[in-house]
Amino acid sequence: MIRIGIIGCGHWGMNHVRIFYFCEGAKVQICCDKDHARLKALHNTYQGLITTTDYNRVIKDKTIDLVVIATPTATHYELVRAALLNGKHVLCEKPLAIKTKETKELVELAKKNNKILMVGFVFLYNKGIIALRDYIKKKTLGKVYYLHFTRTNLGPIRDDVDVIYDLASHDISIASFLLGKWPKKVSTNAGYFLRKKISDTAFITLYYPDNVLVNIHVSWLDPRKVRRITCVGDKKMAVWDDLDTAEPIRIFNKGVLKEPYYADYGEFHLLPREGEVISPLVKLEEPLKKQNSYFLNCVTQNKRPFTDAVFAHNVSKVLEAIQSSIKKKGQIRIIDK
Repeated sequence: MIRIGIIGCGHWGMNHVRIFYFCEGAKVQICCDKDHARLKALHNTYQGLITTTDYNRVIKDKTIDLVVIATPTATHYELVRAALLNGKHVLCEKPLAIKTKETKELVELAKKNNKILMVGFVFLYNKGIIALRDYIKKKTLGKVYYLHFTRTNLGPIRDDVDVIYDLASHDISIASFLLGKWPKKVSTNAGYFLRKKISDTAFITLYYPDNVLVNIHVSWLDPRKVRRITCVGDKKMAVWDDLDTAEPIRIFNKGVLKEPYYADYGEFHLLPREGEVISPLVKLEEPLKKQNSYFLNCVTQNKRPFTDAVFAHNVSKVLEAIQSSIKKKGQIRIIDK
């Protein structure tokens, strides 16, 4: 029986409690939060659950095998570090930490203590995203030209991190997962419309190997909630829409054709090619449930997860380069290897 402690029981932390509580071979033993009302609700809902406002009771409890950290981003580094030093496996919400020197330290600490440190990039466990990756890997779309991400809504507005760390960290992880590579360069412009030091809107361009462009638009100031990816290839195009549960993926048999013959440049044309639209069947399941079951399996099998601390460190390097580009008024910045 894997005994679990959960630190942070807000909206997302509550979901972790729910899922792990019903996982076979696991027991949620103790939960920690600053909000007494939340703890009371948990205690009344889940029989036998211990609650506390002191995270040290979770981290230093020798009967706890793994710790889930679902607290504000600024607290991640210290909590993850303490959990690893106390011999716990850790599942931490994204991003792992704000600074790359902190994520690098956590990578080394997890390795030194022989503990699994996994980061919750939950969209990588979404069946629609997995299906889109398979289409790209199998060259169904042909050569990928570019990906365009839109992740917008009117709020919720965070106080601990900006819109880039909050939202774009998802899309950086998804883009690299889909392409199987990490970007080399980045250029970003951000808007500070509500506060002077915390961006609420950003337009990010990532430059991937093989001349693939990735554009990411994130915003807390948009009238509509959008979670969409457009993938354009030289053979076909695809759109993933997280809010469309009936048809999350559509494959468009569209593209641009060059005329096979022309006598001179004046006769040369690029012709749009129209074709059918296919909506493949994608049997959806809760990504968080799939992610957490996978994490438990990694712990019991002592297997390295693909969204481990090294993966999170690579995301952090991109995030740091984005901030550098913003300070340089959108200049292209090289991402550290």
